[in-house]
Amino acid sequence: MTDAPSSPRASGKRPPRILCIGMPVRDLTFRVPGLPARGSKENATHFDEICGGNALNGAIGIVRLGGRASICGPMGDPSETTSRYIYDKMAEEGIETKHLVHMPGLVTPISNIMIDPSGERTIVTFRDPELWNVRLPDPDALLDDCDAILTESRCATFCTDLCAEATRRGIPVVVDVDRAMSLREGLLTASSHLIFSSEPLQETADVTDDGEALKKIAKLTPSFLAGTRGAQGTIWLDEHHELQQTPAFPVHTVDTLGAGDVFHGAFALAITEGQDLRSALRFASAAAALKCTRFGGAFAAPQRTEVEALLSQKRAAAR
Repeated sequence: MTDAPSSPRASGKRPPRILCIGMPVRDLTFRVPGLPARGSKENATHFDEICGGNALNGAIGIVRLGGRASICGPMGDPSETTSRYIYDKMAEEGIETKHLVHMPGLVTPISNIMIDPSGERTIVTFRDPELWNVRLPDPDALLDDCDAILTESRCATFCTDLCAEATRRGIPVVVDVDRAMSLREGLLTASSHLIFSSEPLQETADVTDDGEALKKIAKLTPSFLAGTRGAQGTIWLDEHHELQQTPAFPVHTVDTLGAGDVFHGAFALAITEGQDLRSALRFASAAAALKCTRFGGAFAAPQRTEVEALLSQKRAAAR
């Protein structure tokens, strides 16, 4: 049984820097007693305006846990109120923003999010289709002082070449797969770690069992493969292609918004710190579980000391 991982800051080491690639989003969140029926009206019990998106949420999780995060991807016109709001929020969190790409005349993504009493969220998002045509900055600039990349599968159109170059340089590339991928998708090999949600995993492999789906995809990529399954925990393949499972932490869930992104950010940070895969997945699960106990999307992500305390409690209970 290993000791709790220590923060690089606590050990005096320079914290890892993770490049998070994706589209920042402005989130309008409503807590509702139930989802409204078609054509009906519903009064919300609470409203909050935050920002999110997979990459931004992952970056918040990374910084809260003691890492450094830089975000890269497209945003709308720099004159937008939304753009200024998101920049201000990222500055408050200490996230580096110099690699974001403003696209004149376009609209930064915006989401309407309804959170029901179980903590489950329903999301409607507008993303300007032209944002997908972004050209990222020079790879040498992006990969300088970069310890890992965290991105999502939907960004493959503009980040696969960069990820392939990072992989060639020995820089880990963690991909959050939240939509079905083609089995000829470039990110299958332009990555070091692929973490699927259960439904996209089964759709990608065209197999209805998570374990068998992982084994089928493993024939096409050397990447580490895992599937997250919410309260059922995470299923993954070890170096011998044997199925392993990491249980989830049982918590009282009030808000799942951003929990998966915090999981991916925590996992990316853990592997750059040298944690083994089992420990990294456990660390990520603890971070995501704590986030679910609080409202606020990724802005409810835990601090490093909270995650380590939860891990220590579980280790003590297991003795």
